Amino acid sequence: MQNELEYFIQNYENKVVKLSKEANEKYFQASISGKEEDYQTASELQTKLSKIYTNKDDFKKLKKFKENGNISDPILKRELDIIYNDFAGHQYDEELLEKIIKLSTEVEQKFATYRAEVNGKKLSDNQIDDILKESKNNNELEEVWNTSKQIGRIVSEDVIELVKMRNESAQKLGFKNYHEMSLSLSEQSYQYLDILFDELNELTKDAFTNLKNEIDEYLSKRYNVNKDELKPWHYQDKFFQQGPQIYKTDLDKYFKEHDLVKTTKDYYNGINLNCDDLIEKSDLFEKEGKYQHAYCMDVDRSGDVRVICNVKSNHRWMSTMLHEYGHAVYDKYISPKLPWSLRQPAHIFATEAIAMLFGRFASNPIWLKDVIGISEKEAEQISEDCFNSLKLEQLVFSRWVQVMYRFEKGMYSNPDQDLNQLWWNLVEEYQQIEKPEGRNEPDWASKIHVALYPAYYHNYMLGELLASQLYFYIKDKVIKSNDSEISFNNEPQVGEYLKHLYFSYGSLYRWDELIENATGENLNPKYYAMQFLGNKL
Repeated sequence: MQNELEYFIQNYENKVVKLSKEANEKYFQASISGKEEDYQTASELQTKLSKIYTNKDDFKKLKKFKENGNISDPILKRELDIIYNDFAGHQYDEELLEKIIKLSTEVEQKFATYRAEVNGKKLSDNQIDDILKESKNNNELEEVWNTSKQIGRIVSEDVIELVKMRNESAQKLGFKNYHEMSLSLSEQSYQYLDILFDELNELTKDAFTNLKNEIDEYLSKRYNVNKDELKPWHYQDKFFQQGPQIYKTDLDKYFKEHDLVKTTKDYYNGINLNCDDLIEKSDLFEKEGKYQHAYCMDVDRSGDVRVICNVKSNHRWMSTMLHEYGHAVYDKYISPKLPWSLRQPAHIFATEAIAMLFGRFASNPIWLKDVIGISEKEAEQISEDCFNSLKLEQLVFSRWVQVMYRFEKGMYSNPDQDLNQLWWNLVEEYQQIEKPEGRNEPDWASKIHVALYPAYYHNYMLGELLASQLYFYIKDKVIKSNDSEISFNNEPQVGEYLKHLYFSYGSLYRWDELIENATGENLNPKYYAMQFLGNKL
């Protein structure tokens, strides 16, 4: 049986490895050009790749290997688990699969090429963010916010169609819906996540209510309106997912004269996680038609790792660069000795945790002193505001993820319900922002993740929890520092620890086993509470 499985995997890799690389390369190219023909080619290759996983005979064989239980080699057993889950998620008819991929690609292209138009001027996402952050003109803010939501109207019917098609595929496999299936096949469950998110809600609710009151006091003065007249467009970003800068510290000023690419490169090199080769292959600045967000892609699981960014010299993009190259160094340092199927992170949120661990440093005064070069005196002066800013960012984000997790769960359980209302009910409950009077628009569909990255967003929050756990483990056990805040700067043992006790294993272990092996305990929210809510261990 073991020999049969080895033979099966060899044949599987012969089909999938080269095609996967080609599909990734074309997708990367399409992200940069925005051209319809490039997206079309990427879509065709993705369809071809996905069809490998729809093969019914191969899935029957995998089921037999799994049910037989005679695989004693632990590496081979883990390969079987991973490959089985990949196939299980595609066991529906090819016609349906083609429709899903085709429609997803069309929606993605609409997002990539959409430019909000205000007073005859087309605005990029970066420009919208800047206006929402900087303008004090209530009419302009309202108009720009409304315009930024119009993409929702353009894609909402397509997104509902995608949800129904994804559900159809999941129900054929015996799951209630696609959301439940996605969790199960990524080794998670509703039971675990519901308990965790309820616990997080309790952990953050009171602190957020107090903070929201402070935010509203600040915004009411800034915009010269009463607190009860504040609207969603006053919160300085499209979804109130990062939160407004209510503290004195303007972190953008520290990055204005800096080459963020060089800063990223030098920092990672200093902790023995060299990323020069990764930066060389990336596309990091704005271009007409280019994908406006940021992502990291492992093209071939053999060291070709690339990043898409749209870098501006500001705090947000410094944080994004540190974040994306956190993903990138994880991918780079997975052991090449592992089989191809295991040369990927242990879980989506295991790589998010690394990205977040590093992305946070852009708001850390010790990091700003050690890496950007601000004086010790200035670091001390901004220390309290920096902590408060990061606490605000984390609390606001944690409430936003509550909305996303619960909305997706609700949408996939019943896509025919009033989704516009469901969205605003959750926004009002968890973010404490009221819906503008009379508004009935598919604002939920203007969030790209709802459309294109289903059952993904909750992993950002799990990543935040794990990032805090790793931060304290590295500080206390690896660097053995008694300081309350450190930057990891020029501490090569950080890279050694991450390479040898975290990255190198790829997905050889399940995410829960990896966390226990790397930190000595299970995923534990207490470190997050300790870092951002001032709760002591």
